[in-house]
Amino acid sequence: MVFKRRESRPWSRVVLEFFWPRGGWKRASSYILHRLRRLPDSPERIARGVFAGVFVSFTPLFGFHFLSAAAVAWLYRGNIIAALLATFVGNPITFPIFATMSLETGYWLLGADYRLPLSAVMPAFGEAGAQISRNFMGLLHGAPTEWGSLHVFFTKVYLPYLVGAIIPGTIVGLMFQYASLPLIRAYQRLRSRKTIERVERRRAAQRIAMGNAEAADWQSLGGTDDGEDPDKT
Repeated sequence: MVFKRRESRPWSRVVLEFFWPRGGWKRASSYILHRLRRLPDSPERIARGVFAGVFVSFTPLFGFHFLSAAAVAWLYRGNIIAALLATFVGNPITFPIFATMSLETGYWLLGADYRLPLSAVMPAFGEAGAQISRNFMGLLHGAPTEWGSLHVFFTKVYLPYLVGAIIPGTIVGLMFQYASLPLIRAYQRLRSRKTIERVERRRAAQRIAMGNAEAADWQSLGGTDDGEDPDKT
């Protein structure tokens, strides 16, 4: 395969680079911004795609952020590639902030008197995933299943997280959208101007080359610089 790595990375390296990319998060962020600016689309559509990616980063749709961001971008008429790139706003560094904002907002909206500590959020998701896997295997093999803990997880964790993500996700997503819009416009104008200047320089070089070639052809035919006809000499 053309894009396959020559040497597969061990799982320990994959996990490490998920929390700390090669070159650090600063370099990773610079790469994402560079890719966003170079997308071949209108600044408005790219900015709407950024909104979609940031919005989805507040949701508990772990494992489906790419698909969800693409769907939101399509509904919002944004650039899907920009949406996928913008999901990297949700990373291990920002997760505690996003999760806290979403959960607290969800508990407030639902009027819940239960508060799950942030340190228990990911273990709760891990246990729910394991419970779903055990129940699925139980259905396949006719073993007994237990859904009570999943019901508790859905009502106490997942639903508040999902509902609460709407308000902060929308607010922060719009902030990113309108903050990125002038930057994308300015970059595209600068890139367009540089492209025009490069084309003009190329054309000027071609005109000079053509002029030199015509002068060389004229001299090879016996012409002179003052335009004198060689037949009259």
